[in-house]
Amino acid sequence: MSLSELIAGVQTHEKTLTVFNADHAVADEIRRHFADRNVRVRVESTDSGRPGEFVTLTADGDVVTAVGLDAVRALLDDDATLGSGERPYQPFLDHLDETMFTSWSTEQMHATSREIEDRAFRVGSGAIHSGFQTVSTLRTELPVYERLGSTAVDVHVYATPDEMPPDLDDISLHLERAAEIAQSWFVVFDGGDEGSACALLAEEREPDEFYGFWTYERSTVDWILDHLESTYGPLAP
Repeated sequence: MSLSELIAGVQTHEKTLTVFNADHAVADEIRRHFADRNVRVRVESTDSGRPGEFVTLTADGDVVTAVGLDAVRALLDDDATLGSGERPYQPFLDHLDETMFTSWSTEQMHATSREIEDRAFRVGSGAIHSGFQTVSTLRTELPVYERLGSTAVDVHVYATPDEMPPDLDDISLHLERAAEIAQSWFVVFDGGDEGSACALLAEEREPDEFYGFWTYERSTVDWILDHLESTYGPLAP
């Protein structure tokens, strides 16, 4: 399986959240809340208007749970059940992957990349592997990665050679002509001594248009690292 196939697999397992008999303002609020989740939000109405306002969550064509809209409103309001011990939306959350987030937004992906890089710097151990598509893009990010290289973090960067590569100290450069390196944007941190594993993986589907996900799930992070090692050689310094 390739990096692209992993991304496609995540997208294939997108769930559908259908809001019934609610006004569009409420539906828009729900859509904004789940904008970075692997969930598509739809709005529908029953012919009779009964049984009132409710929400269903569908996976692979099957309804996995249904809750009243008030339960989802409680989820939208972070303080709605704080300290009360009541979580009326729990049946809904039980069917969402709390470790997986998706996005079409390059701004969000840039922010997530910085979060992962900052995490690696704070932990100060382990290894980070980042794909920049091209050497010219890598060059624009060198200050961040030279700073990471000054720590005990093992830093690996991947790019296709569209120009002469820079001389790098304390950074392992993987020059690759593979299509998935040219098309993929990734930042993968193995968690170091704190076990704080996380990863972002995206692919360019149109010029400057990306789709991808980020995750805190250890098994997914390990799969990406294993793929990089088996495909592009040993990752040890």
